[in-house]
Amino acid sequence: MADVTLKNVRKSFGTFTALENLDIEIRSGEFVALLGPSGCGKSTTLRMLAGLEFPSAGEISIDGRVVNDVAPGKRDIAMVFQSYALYPHMTVGQNIAYPLRKRGVPKDERAAAVQKAAELLQLEPLLDRKPAQLSGGQQQRVALGRALVREPKVFLLDEPLSNLDAKLRSYMRAELIELHRRLGKTMVYVTHDQLEAMTMADRIAVMHGGRLQQFDTPDAVYNRPANRFVASFIGTPSMNQIEGTLAGDTFTRGAMTVPLDRARFAAEDGPCVMGVRPEAVTIGTGHVAATIRLVENTGHELIVSLALEDGTRLLSRVEAGRRLSIGQTVQITFEPDAIHLFAPEDDGARLNTDEDASVIPMRSH
Repeated sequence: MADVTLKNVRKSFGTFTALENLDIEIRSGEFVALLGPSGCGKSTTLRMLAGLEFPSAGEISIDGRVVNDVAPGKRDIAMVFQSYALYPHMTVGQNIAYPLRKRGVPKDERAAAVQKAAELLQLEPLLDRKPAQLSGGQQQRVALGRALVREPKVFLLDEPLSNLDAKLRSYMRAELIELHRRLGKTMVYVTHDQLEAMTMADRIAVMHGGRLQQFDTPDAVYNRPANRFVASFIGTPSMNQIEGTLAGDTFTRGAMTVPLDRARFAAEDGPCVMGVRPEAVTIGTGHVAATIRLVENTGHELIVSLALEDGTRLLSRVEAGRRLSIGQTVQITFEPDAIHLFAPEDDGARLNTDEDASVIPMRSH
């Protein structure tokens, strides 16, 4: 196992800055997800860890050793690509054994390592097949097997599930969680899929515009987002954000007034944004009037689109079976303990005064 550290890392391509002042410390044996939209810098970060790109400034270290100028093959890492990058003319067994053959490992040792990886990934019946004869999930496991036999200190995974269908992605998420539990190795996983990050990672580095927005546990980024971007990016549906004004112990937007426990917020009177998750918007009680615009039945719950009197749109998640009709006027309320306040800027910081989320310990799979 090994820790991975990026200190004040910057990466530029000509005049374009892909990453700016990136500081991340990944603990030995931790599963960390780099999460964000396309172009946020997550894949560039992974490529720099792998040695496929070099930082323009800052320092990258693996297991206490600075690797800024170290070639990929000497970093003791293994990378699994989105495309799997299997050799089509080789069998599964030959693909898995290739890194060892390249290093000159004796044939009997290669065979033992391939067998061990095949057992771990349930590939024994497939060892003599070619990649074209495999399903997407099987190819993904072969790519993992090829990484496993190298016994690296750090695994780097670049959106390895993005080419799979939804059912297979769910299965492979569980397989990767179990694999990490068995191996106990440091894993850095790039994804744009928040469900993957939330269900698999010990901690999530949320990135946007080449900058780190928040690096914390899944619970923290969901329940205590650092700013408006994290609040909107994490969660399906995303957090409702309502622009308004804070005065005393009341948040106001048009005719809507929401009482607040002012001690929960480090905010001054004036413009701000109230955030509330859809599951904390209750339909049927309260003094805020809204009109139902759309009802989406997902089977186990309803996603209800609401419009306030001034046209502001909100989403609510309610239990399945409720009789709600489009055009119906309802009363809504917001769970007081689930209200967030943010500074009004696009990347405005969260203004709640609750416990610092960074002290939450790493969870165990």
